[in-house]
Amino acid sequence: MKIFRSISFFLILIMGVHPATGQDTDWAFEETPQGQAFIVPIEGMIDNGLARYIDRAVADAEAAEAGLIVFDIDTFGGLVDAADQIRKTILNATIPTVAFIDKNAASAGALISYAADRIIMVPGASIGAATVVEGVGGEAAPDKYQSYMRGLMRATAEANGRDPQIAEAMVDQELEVKGVSEAGQVLTLSTTEAVKLGVADAELTSIDELLSELGAAEIEQVAHEVKGIEQMLRFFGSPVVQSILMLMMMGGLYFELQTPGVGFPGIIAAFGAAIFFGPHYMMGLVESWEILVFGLGIILLMLEIFVIPGFGIAGISGLILVVLAMGASLIGNIGFNFPSGPAITSAVTTLASTMVMFIVMLASLARYLPKTQHFNRLVLQPDLGSAAGYTSATTHSEYVGRHGIAATSLRPAGAATIDGSRVDVVTSGEYIEKGTPIEVMTVNGSTVRVKAVPQIPS
Repeated sequence: MKIFRSISFFLILIMGVHPATGQDTDWAFEETPQGQAFIVPIEGMIDNGLARYIDRAVADAEAAEAGLIVFDIDTFGGLVDAADQIRKTILNATIPTVAFIDKNAASAGALISYAADRIIMVPGASIGAATVVEGVGGEAAPDKYQSYMRGLMRATAEANGRDPQIAEAMVDQELEVKGVSEAGQVLTLSTTEAVKLGVADAELTSIDELLSELGAAEIEQVAHEVKGIEQMLRFFGSPVVQSILMLMMMGGLYFELQTPGVGFPGIIAAFGAAIFFGPHYMMGLVESWEILVFGLGIILLMLEIFVIPGFGIAGISGLILVVLAMGASLIGNIGFNFPSGPAITSAVTTLASTMVMFIVMLASLARYLPKTQHFNRLVLQPDLGSAAGYTSATTHSEYVGRHGIAATSLRPAGAATIDGSRVDVVTSGEYIEKGTPIEVMTVNGSTVRVKAVPQIPS
């Protein structure tokens, strides 16, 4: 036995392998990366602004002839159309790519990770749960959209030699993968599970360790950064901010229609439109014709306000064009070619949610705003009738049937003294000299009608 142990020990020394060797690196690339390693962050919500940034990052890495692109991923997902654009960019990259999942690659993040040549996960990370949802409530989208996402996950997994069934199970809870997941639950994998099933290639703790395992510990790391303008575009391009800006536009237009003339509501609407369309146009997500359609809608509304009385064809057409332009600007179309599936669903959901919030806002303002103290300082009280104690002028209904003296000549209007008070009076057309006794016939508002009498009754 001692002889066999000695032989085994010497064989290990000859092969240069230590019995406590770390994990296998069969997943390493055939050629050791040379040049630079571009570290590209994919964080936060997956949106169209991020898709534009990834396009630029990959182009910069290729222009620099980098040897590797590491996508540092930590996201809970986002827009499917934006994730699909990022997926295509990564698949088409001419440089080896690695998805380094630092904790989360959920939903659209899982699709992006599958597009990379290699997937590395840190301890405690997770990947999966790629079901397509719609609306703020997170309800699952109809089956045709789930089918579309399943196809994307399957095709991406096959492109990089991964199990397509596992990828599909991350989308459809009805799919069962024997030994992996049961029907009735969407598949989400931990780091250990992902490595065991071949979804991830290794479990590592840092990008430095990744490069070391690839034999490229000495190459230069380039931390690719998001520009300030790109951060701003991503902020204004997020669905929540888009809804707020559309509320500004629609609210401003509505109140401008209620108060003709270019005032504060019109300025708010114009400001919202500039911030809404500007960033989208800079990102290439808004076509020129969409801005023209929006402008034409505004012109029709202005004609309705200033030129055409009432609210007719011009006003309705203007509103339709405005809503159409806003909806089209939310979709990443090229010219008049619109994508299908989740891209349109996302745009319709955002627009519909905004319209609902707009209606709720108007109803709330109409109900509660007139009751506030600050509002009543700006406008007249709505009830100014006599029942509320308001009158247009002082009345003298108590003078009917009383007598007095004409204080001036009545031609036919003048003044009379009645019960010791000087009162403006008028005759039925006849002339009455000053000092003539008079009797009050009727009082209509502020008009006191009198006639001459022979004498004042004692």
